[in-house]
Amino acid sequence: MTKKRRKKIGIKISISIILLFITLFIDRWINIPDNPVTITLMLVFWFVIFNLFAPKFIQKYKKILIVFYSGVLVAFYYYRFQADQYEHYLAVKNEWILPILIGSLPLLVLLWGYEQWKLIDTLKQEKTQAEMSLLKSQINPHFFFNTLNNLYALTIKNSDRAPEVILKLSDMMRYTIYEGEKERVPIEREINYLKNYIELHKIRYRNNNDIQFNIDNTENNEIAPLLFIILVENAFKHGIERLTTNPFIRIQLVSNSKGIFFSIKNNFEEENDAIGGIGLKNLERRLALTYPDKYDLSIKKLEKEFEVQLNIYMHD
Repeated sequence: MTKKRRKKIGIKISISIILLFITLFIDRWINIPDNPVTITLMLVFWFVIFNLFAPKFIQKYKKILIVFYSGVLVAFYYYRFQADQYEHYLAVKNEWILPILIGSLPLLVLLWGYEQWKLIDTLKQEKTQAEMSLLKSQINPHFFFNTLNNLYALTIKNSDRAPEVILKLSDMMRYTIYEGEKERVPIEREINYLKNYIELHKIRYRNNNDIQFNIDNTENNEIAPLLFIILVENAFKHGIERLTTNPFIRIQLVSNSKGIFFSIKNNFEEENDAIGGIGLKNLERRLALTYPDKYDLSIKKLEKEFEVQLNIYMHD
């Protein structure tokens, strides 16, 4: 809140309090029990005060509040002036007028609290979406650089497989740009994306690397896009790209009615201690945001092998 706005609110509160004291003084001086003018001014005073501290709430429910309290005031005026005896008016006031006025206050507070909770929840969701977009933006450029390097290597060699690489790269870019922005995609599309990535690497290395991708997709579940690629890319980067003898990658993906179960294992050089790093931290943060309490992530680093298992459950 700016200094100017605080000053403006302070002036309004001061004026309201001064008018309140003037009203109470006049009421005491005139000495009319339940003076309708005093009651009306008191109600307006609290309405103004509430509007200063919760203007959005008042603006949203202004019509309802005006209709409700206007109705209560009309009923109050009627019984105050039309009652044959003052005792009859007091009975009516104590029976329902005061309970309605007093009972409406906690209801207003509860409604205001609910509106505040909704606002906080909306802000949290917006923050989560912004953070998720940032995490995805940290991943995508790395994919493109790797696949462009594959294409560059092939064009230098005038390989006849360059058109195939361009097509697969195009599919990957289309998936990353259009599907990657969605909250969920069919697991089949994620599988095709992984296949393209693996095939691009196979074309690049042109050797007999042991790369296995076993799929058991009996249920085409939906999943947050671009999760598994972090693990696959990690296996290539720290395994096959650095090993000269007997490199391997074993990937298994199962999708059934219970959920999606993904595991990947690769070997690596002993001196390579930097496996995972930012990529795995990024993955863990995305999982925590997307699947709170609905996933298990197991990371095992043995002497010369690195294994990750990720289970995502579709139901509680």
